[in-house]
Amino acid sequence: MHGLPVSYFPELNYTLIVLLVYTKFYAMKIEFNIIIIILLFMSTKTHSQENTSYNDLSREEARVIISKGTEIPFSGKFEEFSEKGTYVCKRCGTALYYSDAKFDANCGWPSFDDEIDGAVERLKDPDGIRTEIICANCGAHLGHVFLGEGFTPRNTRHCVNSVSLDFVPQKLDQGRYGTAIFAGGCFWGVEYFLQKAPGVVSVTSGYTGGWVKNPTYQQVCTGNTGHAEAVKITYDPSETTYGDLVRLFLEIHDPTQADGQGPDLGNQYRSEIFYMNDEQKTVAQKYLKILGDKGYKTTTAVTKASEFYDAEKYHQDYYFNNGKLPYCHSFVKRF
Repeated sequence: MHGLPVSYFPELNYTLIVLLVYTKFYAMKIEFNIIIIILLFMSTKTHSQENTSYNDLSREEARVIISKGTEIPFSGKFEEFSEKGTYVCKRCGTALYYSDAKFDANCGWPSFDDEIDGAVERLKDPDGIRTEIICANCGAHLGHVFLGEGFTPRNTRHCVNSVSLDFVPQKLDQGRYGTAIFAGGCFWGVEYFLQKAPGVVSVTSGYTGGWVKNPTYQQVCTGNTGHAEAVKITYDPSETTYGDLVRLFLEIHDPTQADGQGPDLGNQYRSEIFYMNDEQKTVAQKYLKILGDKGYKTTTAVTKASEFYDAEKYHQDYYFNNGKLPYCHSFVKRF
């Protein structure tokens, strides 16, 4: 092959290379140089995608998702949930179900009569009777599927544990998505800038990092809940990376201001990066170190992500809905 070893094409398997060589020499007489260009393009395309690690799981999440347990009926957050969007795998971010496939079976768990093509795999349960459903990408246990019950015209019921799912208020294409959670002052401004970033498909304002369950805006404003105003970002790893988002986050707020952002003061307005896995933790620490080496005295904390609570409806898409601009956030080039 003109002196090039097969290992020169790390992203391609031997079968594809052999077929291309055969096509060149024995079929269409395609010039070998053209084949090389095509192969190099394919390799570059593959490398442009982020290799996203699985999200860390809480003890309860691991009990269900890894050890194939079942959450208590009527206890899950999505059992009576009716928002429009996409349900994704809690462990890996793969899009699993659309909200228009969800229905009320009054069984105690979220029910869906259809899955996104190729997203869910069916396995015979160890009991030999039921059929288990798992995420086709990472093998996360979702629940069980039942046929012939007559609930909907599709005659199918995916009985899914809420703890196995996360929700994105957008209709996502097939595939796997990444999650990032940042706090940097009033979530309206952080949301505004990150919504416009390439590769970002959804940004949700909310509260995280504290100890009060299901907090309200009024409670968080007291500074006594431990929660920060934060945003949860869903992004397409083929179009952007977690590192890109971290850099942007550190340039749209002041990471050197402690317990506040501009005129908004208080612990709920602190600067903090909540990582989903050790890979994200490493990336966040890397960029904070870069800023430190440049002389910035950053106050941004790096903390393991915990439960994220969506803020009230009127906080979502705030600046876009009100036709205003952020008053305490702006872009400052730091990298």
